[in-house]
Amino acid sequence: TAQTKPQWLIKYYEGKMPALRHRRECYVESSVIMDYLDFFFPKDSPLTPETAEQKKATEALDGFFPALARYLKHTPDFDSEDEEKKEVLRKALGKINDHLISVGGPFMVGERFSLIDCGLAPKLFHCRVGLKAFKKDAIDIKEEFPALHKYMETVFARDSFVQGIYPEETVIWGWTNARSN
Repeated sequence: TAQTKPQWLIKYYEGKMPALRHRRECYVESSVIMDYLDFFFPKDSPLTPETAEQKKATEALDGFFPALARYLKHTPDFDSEDEEKKEVLRKALGKINDHLISVGGPFMVGERFSLIDCGLAPKLFHCRVGLKAFKKDAIDIKEEFPALHKYMETVFARDSFVQGIYPEETVIWGWTNARSN
């Protein structure tokens, strides 16, 4: 909220999260933050995908969040353009579902929970909340994408997720603001 975020983050970066501020630079995109940390603070366990399984998982996510954002931000709801945006999101969700089937889950790289899952889980939470709040659950993830639905239940039940996720009302507030711009 505006009360809990630093003023520089609100003034210069629209309060976007996550945010990394180091030296005089600030980055507010998860993938850019990971690349930055890998470059300036290399270590034995890099944040960016290195193995073939990590690269496949990352490729499966390509385009998902931009498709979600375009769909949730689009108004008026349920016009022909909205339907086109919904189909693009449906294809992106299908790609993730197919990937989860191919690796046998329960996580994006198989049996091991990874940073890829850490990045995806909040985006899927936004997807679930946004579809319900703004699009009348126009995409039924449970029915259409059962592997993805099972994945969401698994990661949403993790203690680390439960303790770190914003309340649904905050997610709705954020997307409401994005929809009005």
